[in-house]
Amino acid sequence: MPRTQHTAGAFDIRNIIGGLIGLYGIILVLMGIFGDKELDKTGGVNANLWAGLVMLVIGIAFLTWARLRPVRVPEHPESGERDAG
Repeated sequence: MPRTQHTAGAFDIRNIIGGLIGLYGIILVLMGIFGDKELDKTGGVNANLWAGLVMLVIGIAFLTWARLRPVRVPEHPESGERDAG
């Protein structure tokens, strides 16, 4: 009997990690654009904006990785892998 496989889809941990990092990145970018700059605390650098942009890139990288190389999950476990009960 041929083994069939499907992808993990939304349950792939890379989707969850990429989504959360991307969401936090969006929040930081918005805070960097619209929030108080407080550039004197960071030496003249808008830390929220730059950290948010980096987090967006990392989140997109995780989501792209999950899309291009999905995790294959076997449809039915092997007979040898079943619990002996």
